[in-house]
Amino acid sequence: MAMTHRWSVDIYIDEHEETGLIHAEARLHTNDKTQLIGHGSAHRHPKDTQVAEIGDELAVARALSELSHHLVHAVARDLEDVNKRFHSADR
Repeated sequence: MAMTHRWSVDIYIDEHEETGLIHAEARLHTNDKTQLIGHGSAHRHPKDTQVAEIGDELAVARALSELSHHLVHAVARDLEDVNKRFHSADR
């Protein structure tokens, strides 16, 4: 029987019109104690046409990319822990 797990990511975007800075935060919510957050930002050059969606997309993409890296590192740590427990049980 297949089991379905649901994880979600909340994305928060802060736009600072006066500086052209856009900051995004991606928070992963799982069914356990895992707390992973990725951050990303984008900066609009003052001479560029203001198209908010482009900056939002870039900042969010960077936040999700960082979140992805954090998740890969969490998997590596978990695998190391499992291997340590497995090998210590063999002794």
